[in-house]
Amino acid sequence: MQLTPEHEALRDTLKRFIAQEINPHVDEWEKAEIFPAHQVFRRMGELGLLGLTMPVENGGAGLDHSYAALMAETLAEINCGGVPLAIGLQTDMATPALAHRGSKALRDEFLTPAITGEYVACLGVSEVGSGSDVASIKTTARKDGGDYVIRGGKMWTTSGTQADFCCVLANTSDGAAHRNKSLIVVPMKTPGVSVARKLKKLGMHASDTAQLHFDEVRVPQRYRIGEEGMGFMYQMEQFQVERLWGALNNAGMAQRAIDITIDYTRERKAFGRSILDNQWVHYKLAELQTEVSCLKAICWQAVEEMVAGRDATRTATVAKLKAGRVMREVADGCLQFWGGMGFMDESHITRIFRDGRLTSIGGGADEVMLQILSKFMGTFPKSA
Repeated sequence: MQLTPEHEALRDTLKRFIAQEINPHVDEWEKAEIFPAHQVFRRMGELGLLGLTMPVENGGAGLDHSYAALMAETLAEINCGGVPLAIGLQTDMATPALAHRGSKALRDEFLTPAITGEYVACLGVSEVGSGSDVASIKTTARKDGGDYVIRGGKMWTTSGTQADFCCVLANTSDGAAHRNKSLIVVPMKTPGVSVARKLKKLGMHASDTAQLHFDEVRVPQRYRIGEEGMGFMYQMEQFQVERLWGALNNAGMAQRAIDITIDYTRERKAFGRSILDNQWVHYKLAELQTEVSCLKAICWQAVEEMVAGRDATRTATVAKLKAGRVMREVADGCLQFWGGMGFMDESHITRIFRDGRLTSIGGGADEVMLQILSKFMGTFPKSA
């Protein structure tokens, strides 16, 4: 896809913002295992960065998906994975269904302040025992007068400890598993909503992740996104945006891993010459660069399909699967060339190694991507 001067202006704005207002604080946020999302998001809202593809009437820019893709890739300039993940959650994971399926009143109440950065959003889909198997969730929302009463819990909720609202997927009937769910906006200060615990993770330390509990949480039915019973389908649509965001961000992160490894091995000396001068090292980095270039090509093919209004599910799935595997190969291969410094918590390559591992798990594990692709290929067993 040919990038325009407008795309490049967005990239420049993001790079300046990251260099001046994010990276100087990343080490502090990593140590605290949380970053000030409201503060960061309000600043991003001022810069117009939280609603690139969102409706103009809600304060968004109404641009096509290529701008969101460029932002996802460029956010890899941040010296950790947790802050980009939380930003991507706000723009491309928790709010797309609200933006495209929510009523005007619902968008005015929740999407507009999410675009300005006044509100932090989170997404409640996964549960203990129901990770990638979304159809098996147990959280329920029963009708009582004009309200829903929600009971259950959610797991691995990014930004869950500081969010203002959560888009919750819940069972609203006893029907078929793919037709009995609805997406419902739940303000986090509603009585009965609680953070059961803040989760301690292998990586993504600067991003707070929560286990949430809903105990007879009452919200008006007008907080439902779109039609009742269509929540699973809306979430599947939302997943495609999320998975492509993850693939693009990982392509950027893998590229940064290679770039910083080239710089480090060029300066690091062993046995009288730089590490980079060893044929195995520069050949291996060339192989890894080839993999990253292929990943970028797949990602941007999916972006072109989305911009053209075509169904990008298959290509986005390929990109998500490839991203997780490329990220693991690149992070591990690059870390090896850092020697002992690659095992130190202070090294950026170490952080990439930890943070990038999530890609093959979050937003649908590799095995789910393989299942989806098998169905497209017509090889998935019909009895399964």
